[in-house]
Amino acid sequence: MTLILEGAAIVTVDGDGSEYRSGHVVVDGETITSVGEGPATAEGERVDASGCLVTPGLVNTHHHLYQWATRGLAADATLFEWLVHLYPVWGRLDADVTHAAASAGLAHLALTGCTTVADHHYVFPRDSGDQIEALIAAATRIGLRAHLVRGSMDRGESDGGLPPDNLVETTEAALLGTEAAIDAHHDPAPNARIRIAAGPCSPFSVSEELMREAADLARRKGVRLHTHLAETLDEEEQCVAENGCTPAEYADKLGWLGDDVWLAHTVHLEQSAIRRLGTTRTGSAHCPTSNGRLGTGIAPVRELLDAGAPVGLGVDGAASNESGGLGEELHQALLQARQRGGPTALTVREALWMGTMGGARCLGRAGELGSIEPGKLADLAVWDLTGLRYAGIDDPVAALVLGTTPPLRLLLAGGRTVVADGELRTGDEAAIARELTAASRRLR
Repeated sequence: MTLILEGAAIVTVDGDGSEYRSGHVVVDGETITSVGEGPATAEGERVDASGCLVTPGLVNTHHHLYQWATRGLAADATLFEWLVHLYPVWGRLDADVTHAAASAGLAHLALTGCTTVADHHYVFPRDSGDQIEALIAAATRIGLRAHLVRGSMDRGESDGGLPPDNLVETTEAALLGTEAAIDAHHDPAPNARIRIAAGPCSPFSVSEELMREAADLARRKGVRLHTHLAETLDEEEQCVAENGCTPAEYADKLGWLGDDVWLAHTVHLEQSAIRRLGTTRTGSAHCPTSNGRLGTGIAPVRELLDAGAPVGLGVDGAASNESGGLGEELHQALLQARQRGGPTALTVREALWMGTMGGARCLGRAGELGSIEPGKLADLAVWDLTGLRYAGIDDPVAALVLGTTPPLRLLLAGGRTVVADGELRTGDEAAIARELTAASRRLR
């Protein structure tokens, strides 16, 4: 079926920064076939999108969907305190809880303009069922693209790590589990709905052996690498004490910088590390709301962009960002960058770029996602700017980024309708909420 969006402001986020005041986007099946000013000449189902802004679907580069079942806990804790409080709860996780939490998280992400989600799942309690299958089933249910990072932890308290021993795997089990997930589920096709990445959790929960061997495994299998890095000063102090170097230097030593790697947070980086991430084209998943919730600091986004590093946006786990939406991260990223670097540190269009093309670059999908161009996948957000909150704002990108997240007239993922007129069309929101409430109570 051919679908034609007409009469909308269109911000393509392409390499030329093309924008149309009243333009059209033509979608044929799952692909964009035309974009430009004025009405389309093609035949098909026409959608009047006047009063709306059309952007690429947003790309979430870092999440922990299972944490939707543990929101609101340890509300006034530091990161390490928060983890110590929550690890025992997560130790009771099973596949049913993960599926309910992921369904709720993905539904809310869709309602905030997100079409692609990178989820870092690193908790695999014994006898907890197939966690990866539970996540895939949730992504299929809601209809979003998922980059599932098969995480791992093999360094428990007895080895100087932070997680309790009963929540970590052996190094061998972690590597075998990662390889099995890649072999069973990774789809390298350009229109893939499910991709797998390798993701040892963090330097304070993972051995050096697992970091090295996971990188070797990922490169042998042709998948990407992801981990948490340089999130807090506590992490840096521990890394310096144990390894004699900063987290960024440690990652570099282990072969964890490169254009097939993206790192979550990267808050505490020296100038030399920023330059190194730029030179190696290592991606950064910037999670401004979560960083603010846990008080970890403000990431050097301007400096990373200037160095040439791909920077995307991430919601992070809903237990450290209870709002759980991606649209508002555009706003928060702008505010934090300007708090750090002044009023010119980030423009509204750069914030949108990070939430779209920057995220696509982090995930290795810049040729398929992140901009509105013929031949790319029809992952599109149609933001309704007709309400009181946006009345009188002439620049639609300013309305999107500076204001509250607008409702969606339409959200398409590969040409398929996920949200229409502000409502989820791939599932019953009330039923999903009831499932999450029951799962959360049972987990606690």
